[in-house]
Amino acid sequence: MTNNGGMVDVSVKNITLRTAKASSSIVLGEEAFQTLMQGTCIKGDVLATAKVAAITAVKSTPAIIPMCHPILIEAVDVD
Repeated sequence: MTNNGGMVDVSVKNITLRTAKASSSIVLGEEAFQTLMQGTCIKGDVLATAKVAAITAVKSTPAIIPMCHPILIEAVDVD
């Protein structure tokens, strides 16, 4: 076995159900937290923007993770 990375042919693999789960947390100062909770950010809805960013990240996984094959994504749930 060598340490040379490379993509392999996956075209003959059977279709399988795959599930991925991710989580994250942030720490905010009191002023930023209050602005978020009150929905008064001058740039708009922060949580809606975060949800769009999360969905975009899911769809961009093959571009972000080296040698990741693009596969069909049927659903994304962000809460």
